[in-house]
Amino acid sequence: MKVLGISGSMRKDGNTADLVNVILKRCDDAGIKTEFISLADKKIHPCLGCEKCKEKKWCIIENDDWNSVINKVLECDVLVIGSPTYYYDVCGHLKNFIDRTYSLYHDRKLAGRKGIAVAVQAQKGASRTVQTLEGFLNTHEFSSLGCVKGNGYHKGDVLNDAEAVKNAQKIGDKIIRLVKRNHR
Repeated sequence: MKVLGISGSMRKDGNTADLVNVILKRCDDAGIKTEFISLADKKIHPCLGCEKCKEKKWCIIENDDWNSVINKVLECDVLVIGSPTYYYDVCGHLKNFIDRTYSLYHDRKLAGRKGIAVAVQAQKGASRTVQTLEGFLNTHEFSSLGCVKGNGYHKGDVLNDAEAVKNAQKIGDKIIRLVKRNHR
């Protein structure tokens, strides 16, 4: 089993990455294969709304990093996807990534995986951010393993949110139990 963590934040080592990595570390410590991707250094163009993906069965935009990231998602069993909260929702960069997955929706290419939504807020809005992330996961027929919301603004703040860290560790434990149950 492989667990993939994606941080949609433009801050490569920011609070969203930290909270996603709490889950991944829990899995790593249990011997589960994990990988982390930050979208901060990735170029992800927005969906063109051209509908050509219905014919091609893949997004036709080729001059960015979307293909390499989505191929990692296609290889994973569990996706931990996180976003900072911008104006009560996911950040624009991650929204571009999500919108482009419409190209995979027609053939349900992402269906059957497990998913976890992670949101970090400065003060408010994480609930709506989680709703957007869960909407993405539900649309693509992921089975939800839960969500984690954390508070943080300055670098490292979210790691001081004891409840968020505890919830992230519990999600990691849930993944570990799932792996153990599937490998009996």
